[in-house]
Amino acid sequence: MDDEEARTRLLDAAEALFYAEGIQAVGMDRIRAESGVPLKRLYKLFPAKEALVAGYLERRDRRWTGSLREAVAAAPADPVGAVFDWLAAWFSEPGFRGCAFLNAYGELGAGGPAAVLDPVRRHKAGLRALLADTLPPGPDREELADQLLILVEGATAVAALTPGPAPARRAAATAAALLRAADGRDG
Repeated sequence: MDDEEARTRLLDAAEALFYAEGIQAVGMDRIRAESGVPLKRLYKLFPAKEALVAGYLERRDRRWTGSLREAVAAAPADPVGAVFDWLAAWFSEPGFRGCAFLNAYGELGAGGPAAVLDPVRRHKAGLRALLADTLPPGPDREELADQLLILVEGATAVAALTPGPAPARRAAATAAALLRAADGRDG
């Protein structure tokens, strides 16, 4: 097994375990056992647990954000609606446990290791930028992007407690009302 295969196995195991059970509940020995990667190789690739957590979050961000961007790009007539349709599908996936980034932040708090909190903050900033990109240019664009972020995060938190598409559908209806109101102010 080369380093790339070992890294992939470790990140696959870390993602499955950290997302399902929590970062603090899962030790490095469990990651080693689930991945089949020898302990020496694990610590060569990820010298500390925080490095593994950061790697897991960074990889998840690339995949999650990339998938959402693809959904938005595929719906040029209604990119905001595409965001909430994508969320509805995600909220309905088996094993959905809410936002991995907020879960990590909730576990570790504001005083957690920077190596872990930085990917969380970058993810949220990237999500907000993606939402801003779904909006037409206008004087309210930045404020609307902030409001959409709150709707996305709120729907995700509600869906973590009650999985399924309903929270995304309610947030989509609220987003549509916000956009109609903003369009009326601009016109």
